[in-house]
Amino acid sequence: MKIMGTIAVKMPNLTILSREEAAYRSLIEAAKLPNLTITSKLEECEIVFGEPTLIRASLAAMPHLKWAQSTWAGVEPLLDPSLKRDYILSNARGVFGGLMSEFVFGYLLAHERRIIRRAEAQKSKVWDRSLTGTLRGKTIGLLGAGSIGAEVARTAKFFGMSVRAYTRISETCQYIDRYFHGNDLLNFAQGLDYLVSILPNTKETRKLIDANMLHELPRHAVLINVGRGSAVEEAALMEALQHNKIAAAVLDVFEQEPLPKDHPFWTTPNLIMTFHSSAPSFPEDVAKVFIENYHRYIENQNPLYQVDFEQGY
Repeated sequence: MKIMGTIAVKMPNLTILSREEAAYRSLIEAAKLPNLTITSKLEECEIVFGEPTLIRASLAAMPHLKWAQSTWAGVEPLLDPSLKRDYILSNARGVFGGLMSEFVFGYLLAHERRIIRRAEAQKSKVWDRSLTGTLRGKTIGLLGAGSIGAEVARTAKFFGMSVRAYTRISETCQYIDRYFHGNDLLNFAQGLDYLVSILPNTKETRKLIDANMLHELPRHAVLINVGRGSAVEEAALMEALQHNKIAAAVLDVFEQEPLPKDHPFWTTPNLIMTFHSSAPSFPEDVAKVFIENYHRYIENQNPLYQVDFEQGY
């Protein structure tokens, strides 16, 4: 506690738990946040900023923790009911929309413009003049329409696509043409050219993309999963790809990571795997969220992107 005249000013202690600790420390120190002290002593920590896996490992050693800011959008390691929950948890949900959108449309364009096929033709010295497709006029369906889904929808509109979304209740994105909720999942899937999952890992979202949903997709449809691997029934997806019930799938996330060497996905036809690389956490982006939320914290305001421990996001 620092005394200024007769006013006692609190000096919050921050601990950074990240593999990018040096970069985050530099960015936070450059921001000259008022009254903030950075410490490595967990027992003195009031605020922790870092990766959920590292925070979880140290949670029991932080008795004075009041606020944890994750550097990731996903915070599953901290949602275990056996862990303490007497603190505010916020994530970095607001910084990955652009990165996710780049990833999704990179693969949509690769599919429509036959980029991978052209590269293979070049290697084989085949003059491939087959016609390409276009995103214009196609329909994209989003499972989840939060900040990331909204950015994907905005980009879809740039390409002249029709946009649907399946959400729990929200209908706030101006770029989405039609919303679906509750029991309308199969109706949502009908006629989609592209299905993009941005779902978190909750009890309501697990295995949502199952055999029934895949059956409703047209044979030319492509699935892209950048949310959580738990949303996909893996056996049903393999069966759909092996029997050409859908055209292709791009999976960035999986139920088990890293994927075991003997997993059938490695040899499943028309499947591209990208190994949880769609949206890296760049310190310069994530630090801005922490800095904004720190100002809110010292003003006794709720942080941006506060996580509900029960809902899981």
